Amino acid sequence: MSSAADGDPRPAFIPRDCHAHTTFSDGALTPRAAVAAARARGVRPGIADHISRDISRSVSGPEAVALYLDALEALHEPDLARGGEFCWHDDLWRELAPSALDRFTHRVGSLHAIFLADGTRVHMFQRDLPGDLEAQDYMDAHVAELERFAATMPVDILAHPTLLPIPLRGYPLEELWTEAREERAVDALARAGICFEVSARYRPHERFVRRAHAHGVRISLGSDGHLPEQVGNLAWPLALVGAVGVPLDSLYDPLVHGSRPASDHAAARTR
Repeated sequence: MSSAADGDPRPAFIPRDCHAHTTFSDGALTPRAAVAAARARGVRPGIADHISRDISRSVSGPEAVALYLDALEALHEPDLARGGEFCWHDDLWRELAPSALDRFTHRVGSLHAIFLADGTRVHMFQRDLPGDLEAQDYMDAHVAELERFAATMPVDILAHPTLLPIPLRGYPLEELWTEAREERAVDALARAGICFEVSARYRPHERFVRRAHAHGVRISLGSDGHLPEQVGNLAWPLALVGAVGVPLDSLYDPLVHGSRPASDHAAARTR
């Protein structure tokens, strides 16, 4: 990191945690405490609570979204990134007007569930895969859903890109995320201008991050923090992007790089 004290006029780089949760959803810290926790770790704060009806503790409707954003704005923290994490499979994001979506400094999209070709929903936190679905067939469906997500959803970040259903989490990621599947995923993100999150909680493998960076996909950092010891803890993501060679000042910061206008995606919000 550079600093004026070193004779470099550029300000020292401070990373941004774009994905942390508070008591507005399933986090343990109040928004003000989450801001303080991030700053105590030398990190710029970013809150992205769950905006979904699929999660029991979440911001679960248009009126609740307005109150949530009002509360974050009322903190009077000009350096706070005021985001939300939206579930692809839940229709709440489709119901919000572009003017409501554009109040967020950034929007995080999550594949917490996907739909198979026959309409069956597979959730990332269910204990069994449906029927005789094999791991490789599931992965083909997952990548196809990621492509639909990228082409349709008005978000800035794909959260925890390597999150998979519980029955598949014992497999090495490099075996399930083959290079061909990685290529399809990063192509879809690059075309849409969606960032690839390096998550401290659901950690991607280096090859995938390296491929995303090589394709020009902007990288974002997220603690996905819910607990005090997690919020703002970006040590692992920073180590990985350093190993990959991602310039620190290119990491996504919504207050620097902006957000995709939701109005550009209004037509895609209806099935």
